[in-house]
Amino acid sequence: MTKKESRGDRYMQLHLTKTPKSPTVIEGFPGFGLVGTITTEFLIDHLKCEQIGRCWFENALPTIAIHQGEIIDPISVYYNKKFNIVIVHSITNAQSIEWQAAEVVQEICKATEASEVICIEGVGSPQAEGDRVFYYTSNGNSAKKLTSNGVAPLGEGIIVGVTSAVLMKTIKPTSCIFAETHSNLPDSKAAANVIKLLDNYLGLDVDPAPLIKKAQEFESKLKNIMDQASQAQKQHENKDLRYMG
Repeated sequence: MTKKESRGDRYMQLHLTKTPKSPTVIEGFPGFGLVGTITTEFLIDHLKCEQIGRCWFENALPTIAIHQGEIIDPISVYYNKKFNIVIVHSITNAQSIEWQAAEVVQEICKATEASEVICIEGVGSPQAEGDRVFYYTSNGNSAKKLTSNGVAPLGEGIIVGVTSAVLMKTIKPTSCIFAETHSNLPDSKAAANVIKLLDNYLGLDVDPAPLIKKAQEFESKLKNIMDQASQAQKQHENKDLRYMG
């Protein structure tokens, strides 16, 4: 499946090589603490997922990361057959493309007839050592299951970015997992708290023992990749400025 959508001067291309039926779709875009990106990266590696898709925006700076000799797409789609999970993983800054990123999630849900969407986000915490996890869900059964795992619903708050756009666009049952983090730096501990919750919620058989160590490895890897991507973007903008001047 290849889909090209036009949104004014923005063009989105989504290419899927497989369309699993009725999966749970988990999305993690870079946000506060990179919690969504670290979480999805860990799940992709731990569950030994296969890549089944990729997406790009034709008006954005073309940027491909290479890590240990392998290409990492800005937005990629992975699948685990055992648990019937589709994971949308992103290393690209979603600022200014939030609606288009949400459209990617929406199109994947339509193509696969997804049973549920799970959005992963980091949220700022006023507590120095806070490590709480909260949820919002539009599904009563999911609420009962999340509450039974000791997670409190988010009573008050403002949701921005890709998750906000997904909530407004999708017609599928949607659950959001919010993990407290203390700065905008990559937070592997907050991601580990999300992964432990997803393990209980979805029954993923995650071994919690190496979790923090693994998450820290992904934190370092992703920070390096995203720093390089940011530097490439700045260099591109500086070239444009010099050309225009």
